[in-house]
Amino acid sequence: MSKPTTETEVETALEGLEVDSPHVGIVMGSKSDMPAMEKAAAELSERGILHEVRVMSAHRDPEMVAEYAKNARMRGLRVIIAGAGLSAALPGVVAAHTDLPVIGVPLTSKTSIAGGLDALLSISQMPPGVPVACVGVDNARNAAVLAARILNA
Repeated sequence: MSKPTTETEVETALEGLEVDSPHVGIVMGSKSDMPAMEKAAAELSERGILHEVRVMSAHRDPEMVAEYAKNARMRGLRVIIAGAGLSAALPGVVAAHTDLPVIGVPLTSKTSIAGGLDALLSISQMPPGVPVACVGVDNARNAAVLAARILNA
């Protein structure tokens, strides 16, 4: 008769398993941001990097954004790309709730100022202790390239 397996032995065995979970989370504040942010997903797919895409608003559902960011590491994410226009609060809110690298993508919209300058400044001017990397306006592809470099560092 074999001896029973302890809980610690099971946990140790499970830690070594490779899980096919996404390493990059792509989030955006609105479904209308999808065409711009799909470029990040396409770049990650071309590189064979598993990712997930979610729509969540820092203004309309801040609790969802906070929970997503707080649980990101536990779910296997290692980098988060956050696209937002106008006040572009999403990247900063995500960064406030995680210690993972966050890459902000400033997005233009029909009501944005100076071709997305409002979003660019909102993302790049974060307070001390809440870092957010920032790529060019509507340049989600560069965000994916940066995420790939972070993963390979």
